[in-house]
Amino acid sequence: MTSPLLDFSVLPRFDAIQPEAVGPAIRPLLEAGRALIARQTSTEVPASWDAFVAPLVDGGEQLSRAWGIVGHLHSVMDTPPWREAYNELLPEVTRYYSELGQNLALFAKYKAIRESSEFATLSPTRQRIIDNEIRDFRLSGAELPEEQKPRFQAIQEELAALAAKFSENVLDATNAYTEQVLEEARLAALPEDVKSAARAAAERAGKPGWIFTLHMPSYFPIMQYAEDRELRSRMYRASATRASEFSAEADHPEWDNAPLIARIIALRTEQARMLGFANFAEVSLQPKMAESPAQVLGFLRDLAVKAKPFAERDMRELREFAASELKLADLQAWDITWASEKLRQARYSYSDQEVKQYFPEPRVIAGLFSVVEKLFGVSIREDQAPVWHEDVRFFRIERDGQLIGQFYFDLHARDTKRGGAWMNSAISRRRTADGIQTPLAYLVCNFPGPVDGKPATFSHDDVQTLFHETGHGLHHLLTQVEDLWVSGISGVEWDAVELPSQFMENFCWEWDVVRDMSGHVDTGEPLPRALFDKMIAAKNFQSGMQTVRQLEFALFDLRLHHDWQLDPAVGVQPLLDEVRREVAVNFPPAWNRFANSFSHIFAGGYCAGYYSYKWAEVLSADAFAAFEEARPAGGSVLDPVTGARYLAEILSVGGSRPALASFKAFRGREPQPDALLRHLGMSA
Repeated sequence: MTSPLLDFSVLPRFDAIQPEAVGPAIRPLLEAGRALIARQTSTEVPASWDAFVAPLVDGGEQLSRAWGIVGHLHSVMDTPPWREAYNELLPEVTRYYSELGQNLALFAKYKAIRESSEFATLSPTRQRIIDNEIRDFRLSGAELPEEQKPRFQAIQEELAALAAKFSENVLDATNAYTEQVLEEARLAALPEDVKSAARAAAERAGKPGWIFTLHMPSYFPIMQYAEDRELRSRMYRASATRASEFSAEADHPEWDNAPLIARIIALRTEQARMLGFANFAEVSLQPKMAESPAQVLGFLRDLAVKAKPFAERDMRELREFAASELKLADLQAWDITWASEKLRQARYSYSDQEVKQYFPEPRVIAGLFSVVEKLFGVSIREDQAPVWHEDVRFFRIERDGQLIGQFYFDLHARDTKRGGAWMNSAISRRRTADGIQTPLAYLVCNFPGPVDGKPATFSHDDVQTLFHETGHGLHHLLTQVEDLWVSGISGVEWDAVELPSQFMENFCWEWDVVRDMSGHVDTGEPLPRALFDKMIAAKNFQSGMQTVRQLEFALFDLRLHHDWQLDPAVGVQPLLDEVRREVAVNFPPAWNRFANSFSHIFAGGYCAGYYSYKWAEVLSADAFAAFEEARPAGGSVLDPVTGARYLAEILSVGGSRPALASFKAFRGREPQPDALLRHLGMSA
């Protein structure tokens, strides 16, 4: 009987896929892939699209889809069996793709197509695919001397294993810590739904009182609202020292990510120099919009110069408020979020918790879907499919009654799910012999779940996160590209891939959108206009501090991969301290080990690319400005005409052309930073 992991005729069979099926399913696909490559690189197969490339696309997709399911389940169901199954096959899968990237016979045929008369007859999309493949072969070490290829392959395998271990250490350290509170008085000012969730956690553990964890729905309200400073301090230290040398305090020194960081940086540097680059940042930028590390450093530092005066003002105001109103002269890292919330409430007369009651999950989702439907002329309906957890919901997107794509929503935090929020593709759009293959996406968040029979309620930040990830999903799902390797988000430059996601966040600040997607969890009444006006007034509250914090992360990442000489005995903290002296206004305690849980760059795809968030924020703010410009007096930004142009020039084309060309097709010019600075309240 066919393994459910290998049944590609239907949607993934999450009700039947088990960890023990991974090896028996993936290994035959690896063998079939190697056999296909051997056939395609033989002299009998001409170097042409139909004879050479098309079979590789067809054959490679099955492995990509099956292993994608395994990776997805490892991230959302990180139980011991799934972790073991994933890690057992990870070296073999990494080795396969490393061999693929170094196969000179494959490389030679792609170059032959590029140099042939057929190339001029290919569509621009397929020409881009060929150019991308040649670039990626070079970055994969295809042109290395044969005696160096085994070492290059070993580096790639070890980096994949280190990334997986880094992520697992963060999750294990996060799950290991619990804070039990026995006196309710210590929970003063904490929202009732947070207290109820903590009480339920204690009951599940068979313990008295309330139990809090380092997962964001539990941790962040403590930092934002808890009057008990000692409780905030304990939780902050536990979070800030995750996966560090302090893990030994929990009898788990093996969770320390510092040795992994040193090894990852050393291997990336070695890999870059084998390829003829001075550092890994130069390698990372090859497939991106940015032209050089120097250009990115200039971009980040220029933005820092503009933002830091605002950040310094923000911090000065916070310290003065804390001293005069909160009687807190020694403002510490665990006080920042709490004091900031107090200042916001004092200045704007509302709290995040008050706003949260107006965003129950069903209303937010309905409002989100309404925005998508109005802008892009589609309809979204709930659908049925096997899922990996009872919380997961499934939807379909249609246009004129025709299926366009489908997606999963997995929105609630669990202790088996890695932190953060993300979108991953499960199936990509392409044309096959049977017609159009519709895309499928995973949209994953870590929001609080329902409590005491009431629907989950989202903070406004949560709402923005949901819109953000849906923007990624729309990029994948609404593509019209029919060639797999540049369909949806595939082939999109990494520093432009955040454009559609950050673009969608802007709609969370439009009154007609917020009005229609809000309804008090108890009364159903929409968010009052007066409260929304306060939110708008507070929109750029501490935007300077928030901006320089992101610039701190981006500069640390880029310099770590560019010009920093890492001493493994010392670690990365000296660089982080140096970057903070340049751009930061908030300096955490010396024992803070932020880098040890910075999964974006050590376990994700953002190494030497974290700057992409700010780079793409320029693009997204400028793109949204087109909707603002089209807005009639007193009207809505939900303009279907502008939406149709955005769909046609940005979302539909995916990676089939350079991102800059797509942006210019939509805006009619190069991107400009003016809109971003205006949105952040930093314009002159």
